[in-house]
Amino acid sequence: MSDAERVTAPATRRRPIAESAFRHRSYRFFWMARLLASFAAQVVSVAVGWQIYAMTSNPFDLGLVGLVQFAPALALVLVSGHAADRFNRRAIMGIAQLVEALCTGAILVLTVSGLITTPWIFALLFAIGVSRAFMNPAGSSLVPNLVPPEDLPSAVALGSTAWQIANIIGPMVGGLLYGIDPGAAYGVAFVMVVGAVVCIALVPRPAQKTPSGARTWRTVLAGFGYVWGEKVVLGAISLDLFAVLLGGATALLPAYARDILVTGPWGLGVLRSAAGLGAIAMAAYLTLRPIRDRAGMLMFIAVGLFGIFTIVFGVSRVVWLSALALALAGAADTISVQVRETLIQLWTPDEVRGRVNAVNSLFIGASNELGEFRAGTMASLIGIVPAVVFGGVGTVVVAGLWSWWFPAIRRVRRLDDHRA
Repeated sequence: MSDAERVTAPATRRRPIAESAFRHRSYRFFWMARLLASFAAQVVSVAVGWQIYAMTSNPFDLGLVGLVQFAPALALVLVSGHAADRFNRRAIMGIAQLVEALCTGAILVLTVSGLITTPWIFALLFAIGVSRAFMNPAGSSLVPNLVPPEDLPSAVALGSTAWQIANIIGPMVGGLLYGIDPGAAYGVAFVMVVGAVVCIALVPRPAQKTPSGARTWRTVLAGFGYVWGEKVVLGAISLDLFAVLLGGATALLPAYARDILVTGPWGLGVLRSAAGLGAIAMAAYLTLRPIRDRAGMLMFIAVGLFGIFTIVFGVSRVVWLSALALALAGAADTISVQVRETLIQLWTPDEVRGRVNAVNSLFIGASNELGEFRAGTMASLIGIVPAVVFGGVGTVVVAGLWSWWFPAIRRVRRLDDHRA
């Protein structure tokens, strides 16, 4: 089948997603590890955001939270991707999660003892960023080794669901626990990361194709080369980079909760949970009614809607409307994520998958962490509301431009095919 036929062929009948990936024991342990680690990350994110803003009252510092976590992914992109292709991906994940557990425990001890300072927080967040620089490409590359290709769309959807469950409950729990006592929030996060380490240790080492030959600059840079040459993968990755880089408003939620919506940590938890609530509802819908046709076009439409709902959130002054706008933005983002991640995994050979996923993780980090830095910097210069509205408008523009520049993605219709 030619590439054109591959992306335009009509959808074929397939079984519901819910019946697929969970059939595999190794994937179930992986999924639980991802759920626990994501839950802990959300609790820490809410606690750190509120703690730093309470200490400095400067939105620029909220942007720095994202920057210090993204910098390691940028610096280590060549090393981390090559490691995911050369070495045991499960072991890399376990070591990285262990480092994150130690850093979370350090924040807990410093907070409870009253010795916590912003330099300590940023230093430990940087160390967490280093661990995630290795964990993300290894984890993304591990999934196709745990399930057969026909179950990969299910694994991607269920993995997104795990993250969204954490994204719903984690921020709310983090806000409530922080309101009771900061140590409680960090303590719960520490226990969950330790649980994630245990779960990933229970995943049997799967078969993994590794690149042959000596390591050269050409092999190290193979991930960038593949992404640049495969326009479907390039377009999917870069769309997420620029859309979320402009439209992300997560970093400013502490400022919105305290200064614009005039609420407390519980309100911040509600706002942080709203996007996840919309996302999990959409993930559940996609589990029952998976995308069967025009997947590429749906991704562009979803990104445009994400930008529109971000604008609504930016201009809102009431909690319920702000939460609703974030929920709808989360639902739209879930459609984009499922299409993008499935395309990247299915269109990438296993022997280069770690390096490609390192590039993908770098772009995701740039869109999330650098997006937070962009939002914090713009908020300090032009104000919180204009920074969010500007970002939402930019996201809509990006969706339109990428739809024009990457017609191959527009022609992608189905997500149940892969390259042999």
